[in-house]
Amino acid sequence: MGFDLDEFISSLYNKELLSEAVIKELCEKTKEVLVNEGNVRMVSAPVTLVGDVHGQFYDVREIFKIGGYCPSTNYIFLGDYVDRGYYSVETITLLTCLKLRYPDRITLVRGNHESRAVTQVTWLYNFSALNYTFHKTYGFYTECLRKYGSANVWNYFTDMFDYLVLSVVIDNSIFCVHGGLSPSIHTIDQIKVIDRFKEIPHEGPMADLVWSDPIQPTAPTFNSNNPLNSLEDNKGDFAISPRGAGYIFGRDVTRKFLEVNGLGHICRAHQLCMEGYQILFDDMLSTVWSAPNYCYRAGNLASVLEIGPGLERAFNVFGPCPEDEREAGPNMAGAALTGKDAGLESDIVDDGLALTAEYSAEAEGSVPARGRKKRFGRGRGAVNAGMIFKSRAEAEIEGFSTFTEGVGNVGYSEAQTTRGMTQVVNEYFL
Repeated sequence: MGFDLDEFISSLYNKELLSEAVIKELCEKTKEVLVNEGNVRMVSAPVTLVGDVHGQFYDVREIFKIGGYCPSTNYIFLGDYVDRGYYSVETITLLTCLKLRYPDRITLVRGNHESRAVTQVTWLYNFSALNYTFHKTYGFYTECLRKYGSANVWNYFTDMFDYLVLSVVIDNSIFCVHGGLSPSIHTIDQIKVIDRFKEIPHEGPMADLVWSDPIQPTAPTFNSNNPLNSLEDNKGDFAISPRGAGYIFGRDVTRKFLEVNGLGHICRAHQLCMEGYQILFDDMLSTVWSAPNYCYRAGNLASVLEIGPGLERAFNVFGPCPEDEREAGPNMAGAALTGKDAGLESDIVDDGLALTAEYSAEAEGSVPARGRKKRFGRGRGAVNAGMIFKSRAEAEIEGFSTFTEGVGNVGYSEAQTTRGMTQVVNEYFL
């Protein structure tokens, strides 16, 4: 097969894997394009912003059905293309092909999961409360091994991740980034001089851009010591993030950054929003989340943020890809299941969001399928849900302030979500 991008894109829309040799060439050619883009890419409206998609390929395909296909629609993807979903390889391969085919129509921003370290995490799931045991490695690295038989494809993509841009400015007015702000960065010019062509460091301005979060003043919590969820004063300065990387920041920090740089708004991703989006700090900052029914269990809505020619903003809210257009997930080779009903295997997902196989019928019915509607105004609080980690450090790096030692090593935020769950997440692990 010759190097025909249009043919590759057509195959990828049908969820067909490309060969290892093609992916190697694809990544090399894409790096040649990305190296000429600055750390801060200047983009003109109209453009559509997409938040975290996390390997949920069918929902990515749904985004193009909703917002329009390239090159008819300009896109900014805000990072976190891989891990947690079934189809990280298909997702990042499609987006890379689109970037190479239409370099001026699509921008790929680096997220915290576009990292060698994060994509190699090994996860342990334990459903002891349900009398089931399930052990499974997880992540982009493992998926590449499973689908290609070696780590070569993972190496090609993670090398390419080092070239992704760190941020975007739309018409000198809207600042776009995966995570948030940094106490080391006061001006856009300071971002422009960061050496981005490397693995994401554990600390410093580059790490802050992909890891930081705005303070969540309204998120419900049972842990008054969790600064991410329970700060009553959201005007504060930078504070240490419970993720263990990056910072949390409030209204005053946001306002100062916008004023110093002559900007009007910040758009970012990085946090699950049960309504698909969130608007904070008197409309100075918004979060867009684009993975509906996150990990195939969370019951959340998703959205894309459409920026019009006059910089007007509209969230286009949507639910998961309809079931009749979605194939079943891959077989979980190597899984060990014991319990009363081996049929539960189909209900345990290959993902870090370790929820029970049930979520409320009310939430399930609240997620629209193909009927779309645009929403303006405030969304509900972004929340973190319970996950299982090898160590306390891994729990903290994903933003979980509470960590339970023992089998499964449960990290959880103790935040009760507004949709998709009727109990506090950590109850599923007791």
